[in-house]
This record gives sequence, structure tokens and C-alpha cells, in this order.
Amino acid sequence: MSAKRRKPIMVIGLGRFGGAVSRTLERMGHEVLAVDIDPALVQEFAGELTKVVEADATDTTTLEQLGAKDFDAAVVGIGTNIEASVLIVLALSDLGLTNIWAKATNEKHARILERTGAAHVVFPEQRMGERVAHLINEKLLDFIAFGDEFAIARLIAPEPLLGLPLVTSQCRKKYDVTVVGVKREGENFIHAVPDTIIFPGDELVVSGRIHDLEAFSAM
Repeated sequence: MSAKRRKPIMVIGLGRFGGAVSRTLERMGHEVLAVDIDPALVQEFAGELTKVVEADATDTTTLEQLGAKDFDAAVVGIGTNIEASVLIVLALSDLGLTNIWAKATNEKHARILERTGAAHVVFPEQRMGERVAHLINEKLLDFIAFGDEFAIARLIAPEPLLGLPLVTSQCRKKYDVTVVGVKREGENFIHAVPDTIIFPGDELVVSGRIHDLEAFSAM
């Protein structure tokens, strides 16, 4: 599907999380209807998004008038006002939306959101905190976790791999990680194959379980 034909998405709450989601979706080619009760935020985003509306999204009638049930997905970016976020998710669910994404501040909040109709619950602050901790304490250039166990990391090639083809260093067998790709200074990213030789300064994209990546990066 081309970017111009991507389905419209409703985003409720234009704080840091909702604002970032809205801008990214718009850039990807989605039509975005953003809703916020704060007139200052509505004015800030008015020139960037497809449509921005000042409204109280906790009211089912308001959401119905905005055509919420016709959207492919909705994102509830409100986290600090737990009551409001729960009421909005419930209202969207009552209108028949099934693809609802909601921001949660803690596990209890997340459970309530799930029970009231949120199909996907995210913890942006928690995830960012984990990511920063790994970047500070490990020799990582970037780190993205998927669930509780698996992650992808970017790091400078550890010394034990230097000068060897991947088939010889046996990363998967020795360290339980998989080298997905290699970025060499001044060259384009390449996908790693068994005969790829690792040189000093190479950046590696590596996947595996989080604790294995931590150990691998610390070598």
C-alpha cells in the first residue's frame, strides 16, 4: 500500500508521546485526526496534521460525532490522567474499535486499559528508561528491546571478533547472538554472511536475548 493510501488514524492526547506518534504517522502518509482538550496544543499542531480538534474525548457522543468508529486505529496518548485514558479507551471500544493503542504509566493502569478494550498497551517512559540504562552501562550505540527477553543492538565490534570471518568466530554458538549486519566507516550497511570479515571500528547490528547481548557487548 502506498503512503498516500494509508488508512486514517485517530490520536487522542497531544503530549510528548501523542505528539510524536501523530507527527510520525503524518510523515508516513497517514491521515491523522488529533484530539486534545488543551487549546494551546491544538493550535501548535494545527498546521502539521491533517486535522486537529479541541474536544473532550472522554465523551462517547463527541467521539461518535468525530467519526471515531470509521478509523482503522486509535492511539490514546494520555498517561498522567488515568481516569481520562480509561474512559476514552472504554468509549472507543463501545463504538466498535478493536485496534486501540494506549499509553500506560504502570502495570495496574495497563491491566485496566486492557480490560476496557485496549488491544495494545505501551510503556514509553519505562522502555526509554531501559534503553538509556543499556546505552550508559554497556558498550552499545543503540538498543531496542522486544518484550522481556529479546533485543536488537548496535555496537562496535568486540575485540575477539576482529580479523575473523563470522563463520570462524561462531557468534551464535559461542555467545548465543546473531550478527545481522555490518556498517564500516565510509561504506553502506551490509547484511552479514558467514564469510563476512570483521575489522576494527566496524559497527555490528546484533540480535539475541538481552542478557546475552549484554555479555557480548562487554567482551
